[in-house]
Amino acid sequence: MATQIKFGTDGWRGVIAEDFTHENVRKVSHAIARYVVRAEQPERGIVVGYDTRFASERFARVAAESVSATGTPVWLAVDACPTPAVSLLVRQRGAAAGIQISASHNPYQWNGVKLKAAYGSSASPVIIAQVERELATVLRDGVPDLPVRTDLIHSLDVCTPYLETLSGLIDWDRLRNAKFRFAIDPMHGAGRGLLRELFRRHGIEADEIRGTRDPLFGGVNPEPIEPHVEALQRAMREGNYDAGLAFDGDADRIGAVDRDGTFVTPHQIFAILLWHLAGTRKLTGDVAKTFSTTKLIDKIAQSFNRRVWEMPIGFKHICDRMLESDILLGGEESGGIGTKLYLPERDATVSALLLAEVMAWHGKRLGELVAMLHREFGEHHYGRIDLTVRDGQKEKAIRHFADAKFNRLLEWPIVRREDLDGMKVYLGEIGWVMLRASGTEPMLRVYAETTHRDTTQRVLTEVTEMVRKF
Repeated sequence: MATQIKFGTDGWRGVIAEDFTHENVRKVSHAIARYVVRAEQPERGIVVGYDTRFASERFARVAAESVSATGTPVWLAVDACPTPAVSLLVRQRGAAAGIQISASHNPYQWNGVKLKAAYGSSASPVIIAQVERELATVLRDGVPDLPVRTDLIHSLDVCTPYLETLSGLIDWDRLRNAKFRFAIDPMHGAGRGLLRELFRRHGIEADEIRGTRDPLFGGVNPEPIEPHVEALQRAMREGNYDAGLAFDGDADRIGAVDRDGTFVTPHQIFAILLWHLAGTRKLTGDVAKTFSTTKLIDKIAQSFNRRVWEMPIGFKHICDRMLESDILLGGEESGGIGTKLYLPERDATVSALLLAEVMAWHGKRLGELVAMLHREFGEHHYGRIDLTVRDGQKEKAIRHFADAKFNRLLEWPIVRREDLDGMKVYLGEIGWVMLRASGTEPMLRVYAETTHRDTTQRVLTEVTEMVRKF
C-alpha cells in the first residue's frame, strides 16, 4: 500500500510481496529520478546495484527501467554487490546518485531501496527530505506512463573496480609477514568472495564460510552480532584461525570473532581502529559516533586530543559530519564504520582490512587488543536486545524512561538523561541504558553499557521485563 512507503535512516524497506512490490519500487525509483532531474545533473546518470536477497536483481531491473523512463542514464550492476561498492562507483563515475536494492541486516522477508548521494555515501537528511517530497507527489499523482528507455540502461561491473580500489588501502607486506589466518563470514550476503579474493591476491591465508547465495540467509538474520555469528564462532574454535571477520547482508557492517570464538563487538572494533589510526599511525582528524555507541570512544579520543561529535542514529548523520569536518573515523553501534582514508561511507570490507592491519602492526589478536584498551581506559561492556512490541508499547516505555519520577533502576540512581535520539539514562557511575524505537520495524531496541559484563546483562534483563509489562 502507498501509505507503507516511508523512508527510514537509509532509505525505504518493506516486506517482500506485501508492501515491497514492483509497483512500489517503481514509485520510489521514479521519485528518486524526479529528485535527480530537479536537483542534480541527470545526464550524469544513476548507478543501480543489488544484494543477494530474493528477487533483488529483478527489483533492480524495475528500478533501472523506472529511472530510464525519465530520460536519465542508468548503469545497472551485472551481479550482486556490496552497498559500499555502489557508493564507490557513484563517486568514481561522477554519477548523480546511486540506488541499491537491499534491506541490509533485516530478516529475509524484507527488501529495500537505499539511496546514495553523488559524494558516495548515504543521502543526507536534506536530500532525503527532497526525495520524500517528490515521493509524496508520486503517491498522489501516480507514475506517469512513460516508455522504458532500454538504450539508456548500461551494464556495469561494480566489483572489479571496487576490489582494485580497496587493494591500495593497507600495508600488505606487513600483513603478509604476520602470517595470520582468517575466517570470513559474509553470511550469504553481497560481500561473498570479495575479501577472500583480496587476501588471496596478496598471499594472505583465508577461508570463507556461508559464502553461497541463500535468500533465507541460512535461517538467521544477516546481522554480524550474536547469536547470528554462531557459525563463525564454531569455525574459529575448530579451524585454528587467528581472527574471524563477518559482514551483514549488504556488507556495510562488520562483526568479528577472536581466535577462541569470543565475539568482538562493533564498539570494540571501532575503538581498536580509532586507537590505531589516531595513535599508532598518528593520522589527523576528529571522531564522529552515533548516540548509541560506547563511551570508550570518548576516552580514546580524549587521550589523543580529538573532538567527539555525537550524532543521531543512522550513518547519514555520520556522513554529514564527515563532509563538513575533518573526521578521521566515524562509526555507529551496529558496525558501520567509515574513514577519511576511503569514503564518507561505512564499509565492512574496508573495516576488515584495517582491522587485519592493526593485528599485523602490533602482533596481537583481537582479544589481546581489547584487553589492552580495557587496561588503559577502563572496562566497557555493551549489550543490546531487540524487542518485538505491540502497538503503543514502545511509546509507553520511552515515556516512562523520560519521566523524572522514574529515578532508580535496580540499585543505581538515574543521574542524567539525554534524548538526542531515543532516551538514554545514566546509572550512577556504572554506565547507561537507552531505549529507541526502530524506524523500520515493530521493534524497541534496548542498549546498555556498564563496567561489568554481568551488570550489563542484569540491566538489559530488568529493562526487558519492564517493557513487557507496558
